[in-house]
Amino acid sequence: MTRFRHLVREGRYSRVVDPSWSRPFDASHASERGGRWNPPDSFPVVYLCATREVARANVLRRFAELPYGVLDLRPDRRPALVETDVPEHRAIDVVTEPGCRAAGLPATYPFDGRGRRIGWPRTQPIGAAAWSQGEPSIACRSAALPKGEHGEELAWFVRRREDRPRVARRRSFDDWFA
Repeated sequence: MTRFRHLVREGRYSRVVDPSWSRPFDASHASERGGRWNPPDSFPVVYLCATREVARANVLRRFAELPYGVLDLRPDRRPALVETDVPEHRAIDVVTEPGCRAAGLPATYPFDGRGRRIGWPRTQPIGAAAWSQGEPSIACRSAALPKGEHGEELAWFVRRREDRPRVARRRSFDDWFA
């Protein structure tokens, strides 16, 4: 059993989504393809942003290597932001330096000692251990922000249908991104 440190988390979180998604908190895509905290063909995770700045950074990072930008998309195809209210719970701590070290990551997470981003092969086994121990989520530093900037994300584990976050508010791109 892995010994993690924990933080209490609750409140409004958001997810960047394609505006056409009818089920914005469906975790099946991450379950099939994997993500930072879950390997492909594994368990369902909904990845959430703690702030609009983190959500914006995730969009900019996603478009950084494409030959077009998010503003080149038709207005009705630009990412929407869906907000949810996360109940108070004990989340695994990958935010503080002691929490990062307890999870087996360097205190500099999401960067290694050389300033490079730590990849999914290093974080997915931590997520798998958390899932197997029945943990509800992982609170972590955002990997979308540049080095030196701080923000937080939440990997929310969906074990039962009732664990799926509910839409509290949906914002159009023009309402949230600017």
